[in-house]
Amino acid sequence: LIIFSLCLGLIFLSGFFHAKERNYSISKSPEELLIPPTPCHAKTNVMFLKTHKTASSTVLNIMFRFAERYNLTVALPADQLLHLGYPRTFVAHFVEDFKAMGQNYNIMCNHLRFNPSEVQKVMAANTFYFSILRNPIPLLESSYIYFKNNVPAFRSSKDVNEYLASPTRYYLPEDYRQNIYARNIMWFDFGYDNNAEDNTEYTQAVLEEIEQNFHLILIADYFDESMILLKHTLCWDLDDVIYFKLNSRSQDTVQTLTPESEERIKVWCSLDWKLYLHFNQSFWRRIEETIGLEVLEKEVDHLRTRQKELMETCLLEQEAVGKDHIKNKALLPFQSGAANILGYNLKQGLDNRTLRTCQRMVIPELQYTSYLYAVQYPHKKRKQLGLPLLWTSVQE
Repeated sequence: LIIFSLCLGLIFLSGFFHAKERNYSISKSPEELLIPPTPCHAKTNVMFLKTHKTASSTVLNIMFRFAERYNLTVALPADQLLHLGYPRTFVAHFVEDFKAMGQNYNIMCNHLRFNPSEVQKVMAANTFYFSILRNPIPLLESSYIYFKNNVPAFRSSKDVNEYLASPTRYYLPEDYRQNIYARNIMWFDFGYDNNAEDNTEYTQAVLEEIEQNFHLILIADYFDESMILLKHTLCWDLDDVIYFKLNSRSQDTVQTLTPESEERIKVWCSLDWKLYLHFNQSFWRRIEETIGLEVLEKEVDHLRTRQKELMETCLLEQEAVGKDHIKNKALLPFQSGAANILGYNLKQGLDNRTLRTCQRMVIPELQYTSYLYAVQYPHKKRKQLGLPLLWTSVQE
């Protein structure tokens, strides 16, 4: 009955989306078997706000693969840009061919600083908006390592604990534009002032505005559960949300936060902390109201089993490897700061169809963006990445 009601709600909410039958993999009770399965409609107009250091590169890969599967149009960064104008506040002309295309884009998911009125110029009225958040404590440590060389506040401190012992010593007001990753980065990505004073009236107004602008906020700390909720909400198939973890780093580059540092993050990044607490709560409430915890657990198991099958099919080592061990340099992710960003080696001898599936699962974000740009705009100059390309032509 829960699934039946959910699907009815989704049918009501979705406009003219691509219709397909939902495949239920979980076992049904005798009572449920009496109810004829209700088709729901896969949403194909989707905007994902890609936040920083929140497993969002993995979500972007999911979005790109979905776009390819259904031959959808992606709102890609214009010219040689690899993001949609970030960290500048988004405006529509950051999208390639916006003047010619208008609102005829299906998918938007590259980095941008959210600006609802401008995004609405690019995306259709019935677009589904979602984003992802992460606990600010591990997020700040991850940002520190990844952006160590680019952020003055991080560069001038010895390690993350020294930075957090006295952030205002390193975080200088005149450097605020370069220091966006050093404080309340998620708040900034959603389009708000990451140095704003934290008062209840202001934060409450922002949280309500985000709830109005976004249909769903996922939680990176519960990534598999997030993918199941996304699958149900968008009426996608399990294989649409299967993933290999992308843009993660080696464990030896993780710095251990002291308990004092963890508490200081809650204060220093209090806007992000409030954002996370609020939407972590609404995330679990949404699951209980729609899928239910029992079904969620079964579907997470199913997702992990399918993921393991694909890893056994595709991957040489069955896991991600360090940058120095990636054999095909076209599969080397962009390296940043003091992080060792991991990637994958594919098995040899895969048949063409399997190889292409596996390649799409592991292709890094910049290379995938460049490839889709070449597919959508074959007559325009390819994006210059300074990296080898997996496919040198669209036909491959």
